[in-house]
This record gives sequence, structure tokens and C-alpha cells, in this order.
Amino acid sequence: MTAIMIQGTGSNVGKSMLVAGLCRAAQQRGLSVAPFKPQNMSNNAAVTSDGGEIGRAQALQALASGLTPHTDMNPVLLKPETDVGSQVVVQGRRIATVKAREYATLKPTLMASVLESFDRLKAQYDLVIVEGAGSPAEVNLRHGDIANMGFAEAANVPVILCGDIDRGGVIAQVVGTQSVMSEADNALVSGFMINKFRGDPSLFDDGYQMIVDHTGWVGFGVCPWFRDAWRLPAEDALDIRSGPQNGGLKIVCLTLSRIANFDDMDPLAQEPGVSMVMLKAGEVIPADADLVIVPGSKSTRGDLAFLRDQGWDVDLMAHYRRGGHVLGICGGYQMLGTVIRDPDGIEGTAGESTGLGLLDVTTDMISDKRLTEVRAVHAASELPFEGYEIHIGRTEGRDCQRPFAFVDGNAEGAQSADGRVTGSYLHGMFADDAWRAAFLAGFGVTGSGVGYADGVQRALDDLADHVETHLDVTGIFAAAR
Repeated sequence: MTAIMIQGTGSNVGKSMLVAGLCRAAQQRGLSVAPFKPQNMSNNAAVTSDGGEIGRAQALQALASGLTPHTDMNPVLLKPETDVGSQVVVQGRRIATVKAREYATLKPTLMASVLESFDRLKAQYDLVIVEGAGSPAEVNLRHGDIANMGFAEAANVPVILCGDIDRGGVIAQVVGTQSVMSEADNALVSGFMINKFRGDPSLFDDGYQMIVDHTGWVGFGVCPWFRDAWRLPAEDALDIRSGPQNGGLKIVCLTLSRIANFDDMDPLAQEPGVSMVMLKAGEVIPADADLVIVPGSKSTRGDLAFLRDQGWDVDLMAHYRRGGHVLGICGGYQMLGTVIRDPDGIEGTAGESTGLGLLDVTTDMISDKRLTEVRAVHAASELPFEGYEIHIGRTEGRDCQRPFAFVDGNAEGAQSADGRVTGSYLHGMFADDAWRAAFLAGFGVTGSGVGYADGVQRALDDLADHVETHLDVTGIFAAAR
């Protein structure tokens, strides 16, 4: 029946993590709680129970709340396809691909859908915890805003501003935000909190008091850096990081410029017998890699060009000639083929691109988007596993006669004749513990036996304990209305 909104002094200040922790804390206190983000920009999306898609962070927050992800939790999702244009998803469904200037015109028309979704959630739960996007200090974007103060004003939701001390200048972040916002927007702010402190938080006592003195706002605490954040799926590409280098099986994932659903790698990165390397632009695929993963992408042809610009196409061929294995997931699967055709410009400029040629398949981009959770059976081992599909495109060819898996009895994916190159549209497969163990066993690695989903739940419990210890959670919830 009530709501509170967490906004940030900038992007990547840790809002998503704090909202997840507050959702779990609310659930542990016996409240029915739901997350909400009016507008999100991310290529890391999750399939929802009602057959749509939302940002991965809201799916994690739903898990923290004990809920199944629903499109109402993130009614507007922007999925960047180029530097100037994004796919616009409203209440789980793609409605258009627009350039930034065009979106500025479209954005005000989306408030009705945003408020509709918010009102449905608010009617169902004791508390809705709302996450802002970017920063309300971007006052040049205030007109027509649906993500920060524009939404808070329209929905009459109080705001708590979060600053990031790790990037420096946090006093200026908070005080400066107040100074550039209008009097009406400042009246919506109930207080502030500081995130990502490293070391002894008492060392910031004087700075904290300065913010209180300058703003007149209530302080809700200083939250130290949550060291186990790596155990939780990340949404922002800024958070992409390599896993612990444990020796054993070396897996290299190419960090594409429009990488999508990169949390596919998280379960592998947490295996003690695996060293997961998220290879960045300009780096060379190491000669000792056992498996190279070409991940999903929101702009397959664009990222294929990006891959070639890094010289990774040459590296991949050398890796394959050395006897290495290659796995392409979704857009990466499409890149491994011989041709990608997009005559209607569904994912950007119309045209076609020559693929990497590691699989004898071709892909045609089609307007229908497949969004579904699936239960598949691995073709070689006959092991069942769960995953999801979220893609545009149809892939066919000779190597599809050697499918990776079967979904509802239908062949899915493709494999080269020697079995060392595999492509699949299925995301989330490595989160299935039994399947991941079997996959690793194929490389001579014994899995940890630790349940990935159980580990995420434990990390959420620890996150809730963390925010309860360091923030005035009672005060935060009391500020909701």
C-alpha cells in the first residue's frame, strides 16, 4: 500500500543492489514487497512469468522479494542496439526501435503505462521499492521524465538519494544534486544515504554531517562495500568482471560492445575448477584457453564487426586449429554461422554480413521475438535442463542436423561435425546444477556440487543483513507512503 523510491547521484552508484537488499530485508520482516523500476536501460534482460521481458536487476529484486518476475516490475525497458538508438520494450513487448532524439518525444507518452503497472503492484503489496535510473541531477532531461523525479511527482512517491563514495566527491554529489533540482523536486526527497564505503565508516562522520548541514535532509546511513556482490547476477555492463583465476579449465568470454545476458557466465565463474576470463576490447584470446564463448548481443551484425575490429576472428580460428572448443549463445550462435541477413534493418542498418564460418548455418532476422522459459534435453547426454529464449532471428543449415538440444521434441541449436563448435539460442543453461556439472565433466572438470540458485539466495540473505546492519532500514520503510 506504500512506496519508497531510491534514486542515485549518478549511474552505477549501487541502487539496484540496495533495492535488492531492502526487498529481502522487507520480506524477512514479514512484509509483502515488490520491486519497481519505471524505466531501465539494459541489454541484460530476463523472461517473465507473463511472457515478456524486464531488466535483469528487477528479476533479481523479484527473487529477493520471493516473487516471480513480472513485466509490471519494469514497464519500460530500453535495449541499446547502436550508440544512438535503442529498442523500446513497453510492459514486456517491443514497440519500436528509435534514436535518442525520437525517444525524447516518445517518452512522455509512456507515463500512462508506467503508472498503470505501478498502481497494479501497489494494490497487491504492502510495500513497493522503486529504483530510479541515472540521476535526477540531469535536470536537462527533467521535462517528460518518467524515470526519476517525473515519476516520483506523478506517483507521489518519496525519494531517498543515494551517493557513491567509492568514485569520490560524494559530498558534492549529494549537495550538488540538491542545488540543481527545483524546489518542488527537492520537496519530494526524504533523505540520503551513502553507498560503497571502503574501510572504517566512522572516518566519514564529519563529511556525513556536512551533507546534513548543507541539505537539511535526513541521513539514513553509510553502507560499506558489499564484498559478496560478485555472487549476485550483475545487470550493468560496467560491472562485468572476470571470475577468480583458479587454474583448471580456462574459459574465455568475449565482452562484446552490445553484450546481452552476460550473467549466463556467472555460474561457471563461481566453479572452483574454472578460471573465467571476460576478455575486454583490445585484449588477445589467450593461447591456453580451453573454451571460448561468444555471448549474446543486442546488435549481432554490429558486434560481429566489433569482434573483427579486435582481431578476435583471427584469434578464434587459431584457437580452433589448436583443438580448442567454441560455444556461441544466441547472437554469438548467429555469428558462428556463414551469413546473417537483416533485409528490413530489424537490428540496425539493413543488409547482410558474412559470419565467422565455424558452423554451417545461416540466420535471417525476423520481426517476431521469441520470449519463453524452456525445459530442454541435451542431445548428447539426454540430460534435462532449464533455460530461456529471448531473441530475434531464425537459424537454419546443415549443422542444425546435429542439434545441441531438444525443446518440446524439436531440435535446437547446432554442432560442427567434430563436436568442438556449438551454437544455441538457450540462455541460463549453466544455472542448472546437474547440467553444468555434466558440461564441466566433458572437459575433465569435477563440479563443486554447490547449488547456484541456493548460493544466490544465501547472498541475498547476507545482503539483507548488510543493509540492516549499516542503514536505518526502519526509518527508510517509515518514510514510505
